[in-house]
Amino acid sequence: MIRLVAIFCISSSHLCAQSEWIITASNINPANYYGVTVANGMIGLVSSPEPMKVKDVVLNGVYDYYQRGRVSNILKSFNHVNINLDVDGMRVTRKDISGYRQELDMKQAMLTTRFDVSDKVNVTHSLVALRHLPYTALSIVTVSANKNVRITPMSVIEAPDHLTEVRNYYSEIDRPHVKIPLLTSVARSPSGKHVVAASNSFIFNEPHGSEPKIIHEDWDYSMHLAKFTKELKAGESYTFSIVSSATSTAHFGDPHNEAERLTIFAMLERTEQLMKRHTEAWNKLWQSDIVITGDLQIQKDIRFSLYHLYSFAREGTAYSLSPMGLSGLGYNGHVFWDTELWMYPPLLVLKPEIAKSLLEYRYQRLEAAKQNAFSHGFKGAMFPWESSAEGSEDTPVWALTGPFQHHITGCVGWAFWKYYQVTKDKTWLRDRGYPVLKEVADFWASRVERKGPGRYEITNVIGANEWQENINNNAFTNGMARTVLRYATQAAKELGFMPDPDWEHVAQNIPILKFPDGTTRENETYNGEMIKQADVNLLAFPLEVISEKAQIEKDLTFYETKMSPDGPAMGFAVLATLYARLGKPDKAYDIFLKSYKPNEVPPFGVLAETAGGTNPYFATGAGGMLQTVLFGFAGLQISDAGISQQKRPLPSGWRSVEVKGVGVNRITIVQK
Repeated sequence: MIRLVAIFCISSSHLCAQSEWIITASNINPANYYGVTVANGMIGLVSSPEPMKVKDVVLNGVYDYYQRGRVSNILKSFNHVNINLDVDGMRVTRKDISGYRQELDMKQAMLTTRFDVSDKVNVTHSLVALRHLPYTALSIVTVSANKNVRITPMSVIEAPDHLTEVRNYYSEIDRPHVKIPLLTSVARSPSGKHVVAASNSFIFNEPHGSEPKIIHEDWDYSMHLAKFTKELKAGESYTFSIVSSATSTAHFGDPHNEAERLTIFAMLERTEQLMKRHTEAWNKLWQSDIVITGDLQIQKDIRFSLYHLYSFAREGTAYSLSPMGLSGLGYNGHVFWDTELWMYPPLLVLKPEIAKSLLEYRYQRLEAAKQNAFSHGFKGAMFPWESSAEGSEDTPVWALTGPFQHHITGCVGWAFWKYYQVTKDKTWLRDRGYPVLKEVADFWASRVERKGPGRYEITNVIGANEWQENINNNAFTNGMARTVLRYATQAAKELGFMPDPDWEHVAQNIPILKFPDGTTRENETYNGEMIKQADVNLLAFPLEVISEKAQIEKDLTFYETKMSPDGPAMGFAVLATLYARLGKPDKAYDIFLKSYKPNEVPPFGVLAETAGGTNPYFATGAGGMLQTVLFGFAGLQISDAGISQQKRPLPSGWRSVEVKGVGVNRITIVQK
């Protein structure tokens, strides 16, 4: 029998509850269930309350036009990892099982589900998105018999309704030492833009010639399966595996053949080798970690957030992060400021090589951003509020954020300079960083309205607080424009180029408005209304446009009372970070909890966008809470000197915060 390389807990045991690596789903209610995702930066598999099923399969980088808003949507592809099980000729469904429990092992990125089928069998089903094989998943199933039974497991490929021209195939490749069964489906995306393909194969442990006989059943255009039957005696266990690969023309010229090749490769690697390499890859990721001493639950919460960011991105690609990562189709899988300002900074500190992939996504779409600026009468590059495959604007027309939320262009430039501050990679700065920063600076220099000294105004925008539209001189937008104009000047000088003197001239004349009492004013017409999320406070962190302690406290005191409880999670994370930086750890801790705890939904505690929300997993919120830990409690700071630390007091009960694998030199930084 295959020995699973997973760390399993005894269900409901005290040991399991206390594990800092295990997230246990207890009291599972199918009517109130929000799945957890296992992903590898390319494929995302979202768990289900149904036995051996997943809710969604998300394939990164594949977009087409269907469903919402006349804009591109990330494509829901074949569900190629579902398994059916018959026991003594009866199909196992949710109503036939008991003791249903699920556990996510974050250390190995493995979801394990266990259930009992009456008094006949106990089933264990483990699922991973293989980290070392970006397009391939692995399922491992063990059926233990309590009495003599006949089991019939089935590997299923199902097509969602929006795929067209679905073709189903089954073949067996027979070699002297092995027989390779291949279940494959191929289809076109709704508009015909892409071809998508999925393929899977069983891995058996019996010697060649004695493996079970496989039967293929082609039910209809949307579903077919491969199955086998096995007689088990009481006390006997049987283990098999399934490898499943998914590809598209967004990744390969010939996705049909490539899906089958990748499945054959994984099948012949065998389960133990696949798990060995997968575990090694995740062990490497976890060399960059955050360790809290003194609060086990917070430790698990932090790891859960890190786990999701690591799962949703990978190095060596040009893919970015959607607010929902690979956890589903939320926000159409588009890329917003959520990436650069919220999810990117923790990855930059802990995994610069992954952060580099997120920037490469923007660099490869620079020409589209320049066309966008040209279309709106500006110079330079104007990055879209919602971006997908091509980098053109993909915000639905009815949402005014598309044409007016211009601070995204500043966020992109800001992220590019931060990467250079951390890595000091001058070759990258010359080839990637400066070309983007130059175009971003040119955009802002053309975007301002030059009305006189101190009045280079930025009008008709939407700021971070999206509840006020078409406003003038938004605090965050103006502050970000100032910041990136100066970053572009620094980048030019770093490379020995002559910066455009107009960049600094414009930066000096962009106003930051104030109320008569000195509080920073969110925009020209803002008069104390409730706000969706932090805006002014972003000037203190992460921008540091405002650095005077008294001003930071004044702005915090005012805007904390204006934050709507219905806003997204990351706004409260900004306030928590600032209070920690001001040396008020317990106040910061209270708001830190508020930034994500009310957003947890059952049964795993995955994060929704808002308190009481239903659209998990909100990776933006995870990025915000991790920034509070890193840049607030742990005292980290990114500047021209690289990553440094300031000593700060910790919340009551925390003995230390240890940040491992920081920056390109993988150093460890401790706050006590």
